[in-house]
Amino acid sequence: MRRCASRGVYDRGKSAGDPPLSCLAQAVLAEEAGFPKGAINVITTLDSVSDVGQALCSNKMVRKLGFTGTWWKQSFIVFDDASIDTAIQACIMAKFRNSGQTCVTANRIFVQKGIYEKFTNALIDKVRALKVGSGIEDGVHVGPLTHERAVGKAMDHIEDARKHGAEVVLGGAPLETLPGYFLQPTIIKDMNASMKMTCEETFAPVVGLYKFETEEEAIQRANDCDVGLGGFICTENISRMWRVAEALEVGMVGVNLGMLSACESPFGGIKESGYGRELGHYGIDEYLAVKSMIGVGV
Repeated sequence: MRRCASRGVYDRGKSAGDPPLSCLAQAVLAEEAGFPKGAINVITTLDSVSDVGQALCSNKMVRKLGFTGTWWKQSFIVFDDASIDTAIQACIMAKFRNSGQTCVTANRIFVQKGIYEKFTNALIDKVRALKVGSGIEDGVHVGPLTHERAVGKAMDHIEDARKHGAEVVLGGAPLETLPGYFLQPTIIKDMNASMKMTCEETFAPVVGLYKFETEEEAIQRANDCDVGLGGFICTENISRMWRVAEALEVGMVGVNLGMLSACESPFGGIKESGYGRELGHYGIDEYLAVKSMIGVGV
């Protein structure tokens, strides 16, 4: 919540229920970085979410309300003219960062038919080498999931893919040798539209590989969803890069890398991925009120 007043701008927010400590840590770090005490406040509560939401939405002191937290289906498209090494590194960053638990994680990996097997085998080799463990240990690439339900949902998606004809070529099970909610980094090939991973977020270190033949097919399948936060493209063809980036129904596009945003770049999507933008001057504009004046000379 932001309140504009003569004494400045105040930011209050309620963290997500599953990872509250990370939000508290950000507030502490902001204060250490020089933000005035009280400029950023974190609401913690044991009350129902609806009660807190009602208070934030109805209190007249609240001048601006920002909300984030939804499901996503980012597409990651690898064309046969892409650099395999570049595409593999981008895919690993887009899928395994934070163990697949970010709003911009790639959920559907589309690979063109001509390099599908080569890409799959190279990805298996790289992912097999990723170290799984506690995030505070040196050399760890993949950490735990947030809770037991997350592991259960990921396993449900994996088993559903198997049931509908996909092949699990790496991982595919909880990692029970570690204390906590760990899942083996998993790769599944021969995915299709009938599987849960196509229409639901997995939010876990699980890669689903879909084969496509033409550029038009890749665009159509990538856009075949109700959300449009971001998408990824891997290609060495400049004309294709511009053509596909403009055709994707998303707010952000990453080209030959596994990131979609930067602090100076507007962050946000279209369709059911929401309204408005964060970051960059567009993000500042969202918190400003435009006033017009019309008159004659004085």
